[in-house]
Amino acid sequence: MKVQNIESNKGNKIANQFVITDNDNGNKKEYFQSYNSMIVKKIYDHLGADVVETFLDQKYWNYSNTTGKYRNIFLNETIKDTRAKIKNGTYILTDLNK
Repeated sequence: MKVQNIESNKGNKIANQFVITDNDNGNKKEYFQSYNSMIVKKIYDHLGADVVETFLDQKYWNYSNTTGKYRNIFLNETIKDTRAKIKNGTYILTDLNK
């Protein structure tokens, strides 16, 4: 498991915003954590190349402007894109902070 601060568009490390990568037994998962809350979980295919499922925390995915800003960087999209993917079922809302 590897934890890194997320980087701004200018390449600066951002405090309290983390990307966590887990390659347990070749099953790659990536997480975005803001402060103490898990916001996004991405699960990759068996090659670790393509995202096959994306989960957003139902309570915190859009908690604040700061969370949203770095979530957008992590997902490489806008809030409009994220909302559309929730609506069409591409992204699954769940409790990532059990």
